[in-house]
Amino acid sequence: MAAQDTLKSLDETRANGSADSEQRLKDLAVKAEQAVRARADDLRERAEGLKTRARDYYEEATDRLDTAQRYLVERVQEKPVAATLAAVGVGVILGMLIAGGRRR
Repeated sequence: MAAQDTLKSLDETRANGSADSEQRLKDLAVKAEQAVRARADDLRERAEGLKTRARDYYEEATDRLDTAQRYLVERVQEKPVAATLAAVGVGVILGMLIAGGRRR
């Protein structure tokens, strides 16, 4: 944590009030600025990397959802009666589970 060390030195120099403290303060301020800029650049690069990874995950998830949707549509078109009966069965089971939790 170079920035924190530099800021600590800056505070100590300011508190001491020595003859050359003004130049030392300026030098320390420059070092602090450089450390902060370096840290900001590092964080910016990391954020860009995370942004790229998030975009890749989003695209992959979108592709998988599209594939799943096409698969379901094809199966329902192949066997509409079976698909309807399966959907009704799932609905009945979910309804029983939900209603079962309310009974006392």
